Amino acid sequence: MNSHYIILYGTYFVFCTLFSFLINRLFLKFSSTLGTKNSGGEIIRWSSTSKPAIGGISFYILFLASVASYAVFFTPEETGSNYNVKFVGLLLSMALGFLVGLADDAYNTRPLLKFSVQFLCAIVLIYSGIYIHVFESNWLNYFLTVLWVVGIMNSINMLDNMDGITTMVSLFILLIIIVMVFMEHDYNNIHLIVLVGVLASLTGFLFFNWHPSKMYMGDTGSQFLGVFLSSMGIMYFWNDYYAPNAAVVLSKQFIIPLIAFIVPIIDTTVVVVNRVSRGQSPFVGGRDHTTHSLAYLGLSDRQVAYIFAGISANSIFLITYIKRYIITWSWEFTLLFGGYFIILLSVFFYFAFKAGQSAIQKAK
Repeated sequence: MNSHYIILYGTYFVFCTLFSFLINRLFLKFSSTLGTKNSGGEIIRWSSTSKPAIGGISFYILFLASVASYAVFFTPEETGSNYNVKFVGLLLSMALGFLVGLADDAYNTRPLLKFSVQFLCAIVLIYSGIYIHVFESNWLNYFLTVLWVVGIMNSINMLDNMDGITTMVSLFILLIIIVMVFMEHDYNNIHLIVLVGVLASLTGFLFFNWHPSKMYMGDTGSQFLGVFLSSMGIMYFWNDYYAPNAAVVLSKQFIIPLIAFIVPIIDTTVVVVNRVSRGQSPFVGGRDHTTHSLAYLGLSDRQVAYIFAGISANSIFLITYIKRYIITWSWEFTLLFGGYFIILLSVFFYFAFKAGQSAIQKAK
C-alpha cells in the first residue's frame, strides 16, 4: 500500500472531519429552527424534543468540496477519464436528492413530490449508465434499479428515527466501499476522495447526532445519503466495479447488497410487513421500527446504536472475506450468507413481536 496515498487520504479525512464539526457547530448556533418539524403535528421520531434538522447540509457541502478537490490533488494524467457521463449523472442525482430533502425540511412537501424526485434520481442514474446489471433484459435491470434507488432512499429516511443510528449505519456502508477500493489499490479513483469526504462529514456530524443529540440530519441528509449510497451500491456491490466482465452469479449479486445494506433493508422490511399486516399504510411514520423494538425491550438509546453499529461493522468483515477469499461462488455460500440475513431478519421480527406484546400488556 502506497504510503503517499495513505498520508493524503488520512490528512484529507482529518481536515474534512474538523470542517464538518465546525460547520455543524455554526449551523447549530445560528440556525436553531431550520428543519425543526417536531414542534407540532404528529411526532414520528423517538425523541419528542424539537431540534434543528440541518446536519445534511454539511454532507452535501463536503461532497461538492471533495469533487472539486480531486482536480487539486491529482494531475490530469492521474485523473484519466473519471469525469464522464456516469459521474455527471451521479452529480445530478445527488443534487436532486439534496434539494428534495432540503425542501421537505423547510416546507414539509407532499409525499408524492418526494417520491417523484426519488424516481427521477433513479432515471437520471439509469440514463447516465449507472444501473444494475443482473438480468439479460435491460428493462428488468431498469426496474430493479428504480426499486433499489427509491427503496434505499426511503429506507435511509425511515431509519433516521433515533439518535446516531442512520449516521452510524451509513458510515459503515461507506467504509465497506473504501476498504474495497483500497484492496484494489485504486487510489486515483474519484469515488475514493468523495467517499472519504462524505465519511468525514458523517464523522464530524456524529458528535452532534450521538445520544443525547443536539441536531438531526433531516430529510436533507437522509435523501442525499439515500441516493449517494444506493448509487455507490449499484457500482460496487451489484455490478462488481472491479470485475465488470465477470460471469454473473445471480445469488452472489443479490447477497452482497443485502449484507452491505442489511440494517436499512431489515428495518424497512419489518416495518412494512408489520404495518401492512395491521392494515396500516407503510408510508405513515410511527414508533414501530426495529430500533424502537429494542428500546421497548429495555435497551437504552446508546445500546441500540451500539447493536446496529456492530451489525454494520460485521458487514465489512463478511464482504471483505467474500471479495478476498471466495474465488468460486457455490450454493453453500448462498446458503451461508443468505441464512445469516434470514436469521437476523427473523430475530428482529421476533423482537418486534415481543415489543408489541409488551406494549399491549402495559396498556391493560
